[in-house]
Amino acid sequence: MKDTFLIITSIANQEHPILKVFAKETTKRNIPFIVIGDTKSPKEFNMVGCDFYSTERQQTLKFQLAKTLPYKHYARKNLGYLVAISKGAETIIETDDDNLPLEGFWDNRIKQVNAHLLISKGWVNVYKYFTEALIWPRGFALENIQDNLPTLENKVLIDCPIQQGLADENPDVDAIYRLILPLPISFNKANSVALGFNSVCPFNSQNTSWFKEAFPLLYLPSYCSFRMTDIWRSFVAQRIAWTCGWPILFHQSTVWQERNDHNLMNDFRDEITGYNNNTQIIKSLNELDLKEGIENIPANMMLCYMKLIELGYVGTEELDLLKSWTMDLESLKVI
Repeated sequence: MKDTFLIITSIANQEHPILKVFAKETTKRNIPFIVIGDTKSPKEFNMVGCDFYSTERQQTLKFQLAKTLPYKHYARKNLGYLVAISKGAETIIETDDDNLPLEGFWDNRIKQVNAHLLISKGWVNVYKYFTEALIWPRGFALENIQDNLPTLENKVLIDCPIQQGLADENPDVDAIYRLILPLPISFNKANSVALGFNSVCPFNSQNTSWFKEAFPLLYLPSYCSFRMTDIWRSFVAQRIAWTCGWPILFHQSTVWQERNDHNLMNDFRDEITGYNNNTQIIKSLNELDLKEGIENIPANMMLCYMKLIELGYVGTEELDLLKSWTMDLESLKVI
């Protein structure tokens, strides 16, 4: 599995138990494991099976993005993606340092899968296909939580180069959920669900697999709320995936989360921009006149982020970072 890379961003030290688990398991399976640090990371980090990139080491990278990417932000994970791509990655798996792998996490990733396919269903609360509990994913439109679920039809064989796995125990829900509803919760081992054209559900960066053709869509924005960076990336990725004929796959849990400490009211404040605007963002992205085909992904990404900047959800500085990301992908012959 040398062409499959695992990426995490973390400020933890070399004794971190979950990083140790990933280092041990990736070593056994010959999977390169990259950890991207930040300014709060320890100066000394030495873990067998883990390729750690301190901020000092990141500064030596030849990527354009490494010169201007802001520090103290989750989006430094973008450098991990570029490192993996430069080393020949065909598949990138990403997770976080508070997720522990279940046995299925180490199964070979297969792009062509059997799944229930939903087309033109609008907002779809995918979590509800895996549990009878009241629950919704972080980033889901609050006004659609009580919507009826579309009926699933027979499974079909489809290509899904972006695949979201669920997380048990402490799944990725928003601060409103955590403040008023109970956890832990574990999902049923249900069949996979794929969302095709005009069917929308946010996906995160905590248990996600990306195949090579979708690598340009890995880009995490920096000039937006920390709690929205991977969510709004998912909205852009879904909108552009439709132009390529790609559904987004959601499959059963392959990790369980032992969540890092969070101040829930801080999370709530950081998520307000999403609560207020996620529906408008999807509507605005849907109205864009994007071109079809993989070759148009970079131009379509630029149009999507220009729209988010125009609406005031993302800072104008984002365009320079996105241009650097595109230049780096061009130099790596990904686009």
